Amino acid sequence: MQRASKNGKAKVLVVDDHPAVREGIAQIIHQAGGLEVCAQADCPEKALQAVSTSKPDVAVLDLAFGAGSGLGLIHDLREWHPVLPLLVLSMHDETLYAERVLRAGASGYIMKQQVAEEFVEAVRKVLSGGIYLSEEMSARMLHKLTGREPATAAIESLSNRELEVLGLVAQCLSPRQIADKLCLSIKTVETHLDHVKTKLGLGSSRELFRYAIVWSLEGR
Repeated sequence: MQRASKNGKAKVLVVDDHPAVREGIAQIIHQAGGLEVCAQADCPEKALQAVSTSKPDVAVLDLAFGAGSGLGLIHDLREWHPVLPLLVLSMHDETLYAERVLRAGASGYIMKQQVAEEFVEAVRKVLSGGIYLSEEMSARMLHKLTGREPATAAIESLSNRELEVLGLVAQCLSPRQIADKLCLSIKTVETHLDHVKTKLGLGSSRELFRYAIVWSLEGR
């Protein structure tokens, strides 16, 4: 395990756009022993800056931000800081996101509902160079590798970008607003929306909107 701080503790960067969540994570890390929070960030841009200035040993990050994508942040961190272990701590369904974040370059995924002890275990696991997933998710991925996984749910067939677009639909953004937020053309966004409707078996934009709202309320 790398020890970057002078006191021998591993340095942790916490990235989440909710101050109360960041403080809660910081308190758990402070009480864990052998770990310390070296910086906090509330958006991808500040996270990238904090990695450069604070030199953390591990980054703990959420997937959802008021502006920006957690998956996009993982890609950027992997490009600029390829050896930095990344642990995703999120409220979103691990069956939908865990494999995606591992493919993007993260070293682990843990739900925010898990107890503090499991979170600390996850941090230590990725710090030591390992991969952290829940027992249920590990078994699911093993079944997938052995060809024994149940049929994939429709929403799991969405690409990362399509999933991101669906999340913005749930925020009541119009196609034009989604295009501006993601720096895409309106035509590209409309194509993504058409693909989402097709994959989810939805016949209209109104049905897509209702689906997105329900999906969001159920905690994704």
